[in-house]
Amino acid sequence: MRRIAHRGTLATVAIAVLTVALIWLLVWGLINANLTAAVVAGAGLAVDIVIGGSVVLLVPEDLRSQATERMLRVSSSVLKHMNGGLTEENCMAVGQLLLPETTAAAIVMSDDHEYLAIVGGDEARIRVRAGDRIDPSTAEVISSGRMQTFSYGSKSDWLDAADDEDYVPRGKEYPVGVIVPLVVQEHAVGTVAFLYNNGSMVDRTQLTIARGFGELLSTQLSAYELDRQAELTARAEVKALQAQINPHFLFNTLNTIAAFTRTDPTKARDLLREFSAFYRRTLESSQSLIPLSEELEQTRRYLKIEKARFGEDRILESESVEPGCEKVMVPGFIVQPIVENSVRHAMRDEGPLSIDIQVVTDGDDVLIAVADDGLGMTEDVADRLLERSSQESSKGAKGAGIALRNVAERLRRFYGGNSNLEIMSKVGEGTVVTLRLANAAPKEHDARIE
Repeated sequence: MRRIAHRGTLATVAIAVLTVALIWLLVWGLINANLTAAVVAGAGLAVDIVIGGSVVLLVPEDLRSQATERMLRVSSSVLKHMNGGLTEENCMAVGQLLLPETTAAAIVMSDDHEYLAIVGGDEARIRVRAGDRIDPSTAEVISSGRMQTFSYGSKSDWLDAADDEDYVPRGKEYPVGVIVPLVVQEHAVGTVAFLYNNGSMVDRTQLTIARGFGELLSTQLSAYELDRQAELTARAEVKALQAQINPHFLFNTLNTIAAFTRTDPTKARDLLREFSAFYRRTLESSQSLIPLSEELEQTRRYLKIEKARFGEDRILESESVEPGCEKVMVPGFIVQPIVENSVRHAMRDEGPLSIDIQVVTDGDDVLIAVADDGLGMTEDVADRLLERSSQESSKGAKGAGIALRNVAERLRRFYGGNSNLEIMSKVGEGTVVTLRLANAAPKEHDARIE
């Protein structure tokens, strides 16, 4: 009867996982107007229902009903906790929900750095603790993205503390276990491990249940990540708009134009046209991709206005763009804010400020470097500019930090995690800010390499 009950649980786990995944795909397809995804999801749901109905007929009606009700309740509860991501509190709650649905003695959950929660089991038989860094076996599961089993018997066991050189097997640890990766966007972000009292408990049913729970958690973590990215995107766009409409720049420019209306009306009209074009492009480009050539044109427009304010001899700019890179599509305002930072924070009281913009390819990536020979900054200040907490930034660097963090966020959003923003600076000598746009090299560049 116990084996039949396990089969019923196994079938229900599989159905629950498929249903959650397919409903999520269906909703995603409808929200994003992806008809193909929606149709595939709808067909999958139909197959899911048919297969589910035939599989569960293999077990008695009362067990089938109990297992279905239990698994739907567990799935709903797990979803509520995974909506908050992988935290110590959420993992503890999820572990408590999952443990009764398996024959495991304990469940251990981790992110990709440390263990977050341990549920059940005898504390003396589990050598890791919440907050410990993950051991090599768990790291291997995260690296490979594949479920793995382990058995007790050697120093390299999962249960052996990685930094314990005096380890002596005592025969007290749980002898076997299963480690399942939690995968979001094809990358493992954590694990859930099931520990058992003896090897006979780890049969094909338990392995499938473990994998099913891993897939269920992964699906729900993926939904959480999509929500989080949407929130970050909305926040980044608001920051972008706030950073672009700088009231000081607005008032200073209007005052400059007003002054020229008396001394040089022709130049005043020219500046007014440039200023109008600058702000029109600012509003148009805040939420769209544009060719890099347009972003550089907007930057030149900004510098022309600042030259009128400070004097033609106070700002010297140069620009070099590798052929083909001018066509690369970029989010609006990833270069101009960096140049603006140079003008606002690097300019000396006397003498010119030189600003040089270089755009080159580096393999499949595109590098955009903005260098100035201004005041520069210490390494500590440069590091703090990209930190999330603006409270730790110095008063003079706070505005620059907001602009640079905004650029860094949008780079990761549009070009992925391998994209970044780096700052190199030396007091009294200048600063270089380099943007890496991962896999953004133009196709013409790829053809030349081949």
